[in-house]
Amino acid sequence: MGTTTPPRTLAEALRARGDESLAGLLRARPDLLNPVPNDITQLATRAGTRASVVRALEHLDRFALQTAEALAVAPDPAPYDTLLSLLTGDGLDDGEQRDDVGAAITAALPGALATLREQALVWGEDDRLRLVRTARELLAPSPQHPSPTGLGPTVAEATAGMSPGRLQEILTATGLPATHDPVSAVAALSALFTDRTRMAELLDTAPVEALSVLDRLVWGPPYGEVTPNPTPPVKWLRDRGLLLPVSTRTVVLPREAALHLRAGRAHRVPEPVPPVVAAAAERDPQAVDRAAAGQAFTALSTVEELLKLWDGGGPTILRAGGLSVRELKRAATALDVSEPIAAFWIELAYGAGLLASDGETDERYAPTPASDEWLDLSAEDRWTHLATAWLAATRTAGLVGGQDAKGRALSALGPELDRSAAPDVRRRVLALFAELPPGTAPEAETLLRRLRWERPLRGSAPTAEGSDLRSRLALWTLNEAELLGITGRGALSAQARALLEEGEETAAALLSPLLPEPLDHVLLQADLTAVAPGPLERPLADMLSVLADVESKGGATVYRFTPGSVRRALDAGQAASDLHAFLAAHSRTPVPQPLSYLIDDVARRHGHLRIGAAAAYVRCDDEAVLNEILADRRSTGLRLRRLAPTVLASQADPGSLLEALRDMGYAPAAESAEGDVLITRAGARRTPPRTPPVPVPEGPPVPDDTLLGAAVRAIRAGDTAATVARKEPQEGATGSTPSGTLPRTTPAETLATVQAAAMTGSTVWIGYVNADGAASQRVIAPVRVEGGFVTAYDRTADEVRTYPLHRITGVAELAEEGKA
Repeated sequence: MGTTTPPRTLAEALRARGDESLAGLLRARPDLLNPVPNDITQLATRAGTRASVVRALEHLDRFALQTAEALAVAPDPAPYDTLLSLLTGDGLDDGEQRDDVGAAITAALPGALATLREQALVWGEDDRLRLVRTARELLAPSPQHPSPTGLGPTVAEATAGMSPGRLQEILTATGLPATHDPVSAVAALSALFTDRTRMAELLDTAPVEALSVLDRLVWGPPYGEVTPNPTPPVKWLRDRGLLLPVSTRTVVLPREAALHLRAGRAHRVPEPVPPVVAAAAERDPQAVDRAAAGQAFTALSTVEELLKLWDGGGPTILRAGGLSVRELKRAATALDVSEPIAAFWIELAYGAGLLASDGETDERYAPTPASDEWLDLSAEDRWTHLATAWLAATRTAGLVGGQDAKGRALSALGPELDRSAAPDVRRRVLALFAELPPGTAPEAETLLRRLRWERPLRGSAPTAEGSDLRSRLALWTLNEAELLGITGRGALSAQARALLEEGEETAAALLSPLLPEPLDHVLLQADLTAVAPGPLERPLADMLSVLADVESKGGATVYRFTPGSVRRALDAGQAASDLHAFLAAHSRTPVPQPLSYLIDDVARRHGHLRIGAAAAYVRCDDEAVLNEILADRRSTGLRLRRLAPTVLASQADPGSLLEALRDMGYAPAAESAEGDVLITRAGARRTPPRTPPVPVPEGPPVPDDTLLGAAVRAIRAGDTAATVARKEPQEGATGSTPSGTLPRTTPAETLATVQAAAMTGSTVWIGYVNADGAASQRVIAPVRVEGGFVTAYDRTADEVRTYPLHRITGVAELAEEGKA
């Protein structure tokens, strides 16, 4: 009574699991939940599908994958000791280093096996370990799909279909007793290849050249081509079955012989322990935090400058989506960075919801209303907003400038930049940073080696973009983290560590004292420049950006005043007196006389000419000025003609006429139909409300505990309904309940049965079709039957529910249910 029967199928193995174990499976493989399986059998079937198994294998670390690969070439089922031997070897060639590896494998194997069991890739007790059939097919060797272990087929597989006469020739050449039974011949040859002593004696008689051939095949690939007249060494191997024919020109080294040559090891280099991330440099943690804070401030300034650059309406959108190469170059020049870095800042602002398309007919990129809210935040909160958006973004700026699978160029803000693995790689890279002591910068190569160990199937396959994408994402993460101020001088900053572990508020609190305080003044100089010795308060910075042009950046920003910049401020509605008062209030030095003269001179001429819409006209109270314009050869293209002594008409539109006269050295002002000067204020263009781009998830989301608990209960209840013993239908009854189908009874029988169950307190089994037409089977305990509905306790949902009787396909009593 105390013994348990070993599971015969994966479904039986899953059925024997506890609820926590089933929840762990669904958490590790969330694709199994879509939709929730009806019962354990359906869960096991779905867990064995090719797509689901491939996804599960892709999430294994290297040693768990090596364990699965070893099981794929082991006998089915395989004892634990056989699996351990395939990973450690038979011990006959061990040195001290091999002993250390063997001890590490012995210690790590239970954990790897537990992972495979948890994910339903392996089932069975330790004496009968089974790899699920789909995983075995994916990992087992074949000519079309060589095994990752480099092993070929077994002797039995390679000799299938071989003539008995040929088998006899091989047995004779190897000195084995002749037999006319092909099965016995294959068994004898297999026994020879697995016997270390006899196999060593056979190889001692082999020519040296034959051993060289085996050396080339032993670690894979095990297949080789032969000519119709093979060389003597190859013929010697073929005659003794050490090379078995696959086709007329292809031979293979059988698995048993290869394992002997490998000393029983399935892998040349087992990796039971993850590679250690080495330290490249150790720095002062406080210096790291300061450097990261300085870069964080630069990141904020760059994004703000990008928003200002596109404030009045940014570049147009390509027909296929994204930015043109010319517009990206223009943005890079304006931001004074390289094009790849400009693409990163543009994608970051877009991913944070600060930039978007305006949706107009002439579609352009522009700041969103959310950008104004972002600009009103404190500097530390603006940084945490950007950093959080970067961590979750699947859009990958590093791809810009490359090509997709069809050879088309990938553009910034284009539609093909999402890579679902990006958030996982970013967080894993930063987690590896966080495992190091504060101030320690990791060595990039060891970090990449660790990432490849953790996801070998996903980190080693070349992609359309070039080398493996996961490694490229990691390298881009290192560069982007430094640009954003996540890291400083190659090490993780304290504020970034807090952002990962504690949240935005703690990170902002740590960053705040490290950022420079904004200034409320500038230093005006006699050469028509102003020096901002640090970051400026927002109102001052906004006004100064209109009144002057940025000449250089760095520790201090230099602004230059020009006639064009002063005219820009006047166009924005400022008067000369306002500009004088502004400069006097915010300068720590006296306002230089040349600057005052410049403002007064531009203001005196500003608006002297007025341009409006006719197609366009120019009017001026001074006839001499209009005569001068008409006489200027540069005005020929404007096709001006005099309508009155003080009015000229043009066939050009008002905007073109305005720019042309400004290029000629005049200071015209645009006016409305009422004759008032039009004021053009900076930052007036915004997109409609936009949400940030939604990251593209990598497979189904990980379910929470509530969903997992409900799913496990539903699967258990469905399994109970599917496997519960039911009474045989009475003689003459119309309903029947074959195994695996819904019960079928007439409406009258259904009503009578549920009424009887409600009166006696019995539990019954029903078939039910919901409003969407989905059929299911349920075990219910009817409580009340009235008005065409049955109210019952539903074991599947673990709650009381009401079912319309007309949706119940049939009902059957449970054999083991007693009376209440």
